[in-house]
Amino acid sequence: MSLIPATILTGFLGSGKTTLLKRLLSEAHGQKIAVIENEFGEENIDNDILVTESKEQIVQMSNGCICCTIREDLRETLQLLAAKRRKGLLDFDRIVIETTGLADPGPVAQTFFMDEEIAETYLIDSIITLVDAKHAAQQLNDRQEARRQVGFADQIFLSKTDLVSQEETDALIHRLKHMNPRAPIKAVHFGEVPLAEVLDLRGFNLNAKLDIDPEFLKEDEAEGAHSHHDHGHDHHDHVHGEHCSHPSHQHGHGHHHHHDDDVKSFVYRADRPFDPAKLEDFLGAIVNIYGPRMLRYKGVLNMVGTERKVIFQGVHQLMGSDLGPQWAPGEARQSRMVFIGIDLPRDILEQGLDRCLA
Repeated sequence: MSLIPATILTGFLGSGKTTLLKRLLSEAHGQKIAVIENEFGEENIDNDILVTESKEQIVQMSNGCICCTIREDLRETLQLLAAKRRKGLLDFDRIVIETTGLADPGPVAQTFFMDEEIAETYLIDSIITLVDAKHAAQQLNDRQEARRQVGFADQIFLSKTDLVSQEETDALIHRLKHMNPRAPIKAVHFGEVPLAEVLDLRGFNLNAKLDIDPEFLKEDEAEGAHSHHDHGHDHHDHVHGEHCSHPSHQHGHGHHHHHDDDVKSFVYRADRPFDPAKLEDFLGAIVNIYGPRMLRYKGVLNMVGTERKVIFQGVHQLMGSDLGPQWAPGEARQSRMVFIGIDLPRDILEQGLDRCLA
């Protein structure tokens, strides 16, 4: 039986999670989805659409979906749903888990790595973070939880962009990309976005392509080379120039924004292959020390001793790796890794990784 894809939905208060969930549970989208809702949500769905007298936690909806509110452990709920599905008591193709407004999605994602029974039944499809464009700047400035949610995302949806100017939206996107260059950012109106775009994302899978925003890579290269004058930075012409305290563009790094968020990302690349034993020891030591501050990390690696790509990823202290496809003839065997975390020591990581090369 193939694994059941799970989508983790997280996001700022007021960003439209409830609207989205209501649509999942009532619209005729033809998919059988089990929605797991945290009871502590700022606005419970039940009042509106769960007209039920029973104390049973799992309610079947008119469109074939199932809604389940968690009062206890997520693990138990996932096991219960899987067991009922095996016995033919429930029928669903995928699950969506809503985390509460300010929750850290880390522990939810970790559940899928830690528990063997769950890992054999479910697969994390993606972590989606909803960002309310109108209040984002304030929330990102004031709340680390909001910044963490951005760092965790495989896909970011911006809601309420119609309430802010194009300049504000552009500045926000620029800021979000520095925090998380892996997650595509899409403006949505939850009234009309096709649900297929929201759901079938396969963002978390261990796949052989490492999606990093190409503009970010360009900027990252410029940053590494410290040569700003010859890199046309015209793709973001200081839309917020009035806040920019920099006298010129030659200021030694590629961040043209005044926010220095604690959630940051960087990309590591190497052309020489890794020594597997050294790399395993180093990464083990790093997650031991910095695990709580490491939100997401992912890489496609060139390893000594195999003709296939090695794909690895992790959340906090938990890492997993897999053999991917073969390197194609003529393909440059370059290892690429992206690290997203809270104030991670880039220099320590880069020097340590350099030492793991064969």
